[in-house]
Amino acid sequence: MELHDLWFVLIAVLWTGYFFLEGFDFGVGVLTKVLARNRPERRVLINTIGPVWDGNEVWLLSAAGATFAAFPDWYATLFSGFYLPLLLVLGCLIVRGVAFEYRAKRTEERWQRNWEHAIFWCSLLPAFLWGVAFGNMVRGVDIGPDKEYAGTLLDLLNPYALLGGLVTLTLFTFHGAVFTALKTVGEIRVRARRLATVLGCLGTVVVLGFLSWTQVERGDAASVPAMAVAVLGLVVAVVANVRGREGWSFALSGVAIVALTAMLFLALFPEVMPSRLDPDWSLTVRNASSSPYTLEIMTWCAGIAAPLVMLYQGWTYWVFRKRIGTQHIAESH
Repeated sequence: MELHDLWFVLIAVLWTGYFFLEGFDFGVGVLTKVLARNRPERRVLINTIGPVWDGNEVWLLSAAGATFAAFPDWYATLFSGFYLPLLLVLGCLIVRGVAFEYRAKRTEERWQRNWEHAIFWCSLLPAFLWGVAFGNMVRGVDIGPDKEYAGTLLDLLNPYALLGGLVTLTLFTFHGAVFTALKTVGEIRVRARRLATVLGCLGTVVVLGFLSWTQVERGDAASVPAMAVAVLGLVVAVVANVRGREGWSFALSGVAIVALTAMLFLALFPEVMPSRLDPDWSLTVRNASSSPYTLEIMTWCAGIAAPLVMLYQGWTYWVFRKRIGTQHIAESH
């Protein structure tokens, strides 16, 4: 395997890790308005992801940084062509982080309610827009001979990409509902399991439709197993949730997210951004990559730093592994 192929795989792994981890905390953010019935219950939901949400975003920073260093042309075309959607995602992530930190700084109801609105919308929009972005990346966009995006914003709002947005929003919210059931006690846990069943069934339908469309348009024999694992993982996750096996359900919903992301990257390879204007103008792992020397240095750095980061993040999840409920929320909140 050549280094540019290796870094395509590593970037796929980083995006997969990001969607697995940030997916459930986006889902929990959406559930603060869907599942929680009062302010203490919203506080419970926020507390389930409070210690880990910022660590989850490290995967996004790593994926973007690795793309910039390993495939500069891919990074430039992606971030210039998708400038407005990605700027909206970035703005949401900034406001969302501030909302987590500032919500409890004052006890006034209006103050906390406004930050709760921010958490909800700044979780829902990125969960949807990431699916739109990756849907366009797999489908292909208007790239000219100069490797620059030649389309418009409306070109990105095509049916396939919008379905991709619905897939990620539904799947992340299901993932978040299962995580909530795994991390809470009492009535909120029971309601989270009920909602997860509904979301899981809906998610299975939209994921099957989206991946079938992907397979027809860009798939090959290598992407079929990933599609099967994604759909089967969702079905079994719903069954495990109904039976009260929350740990298994969360693991299997994660497997579905991993398999779905893997299928999208398998459908892309060896291209990184297909051109719908002319296949010869598509960006590939070869014509969009950095020099072999740059990739070699990056490989050594990643081999040292990545295991340390993963060990630290795993330790964080272990420390904050216990369930919580409204009885753990201080009266002032």
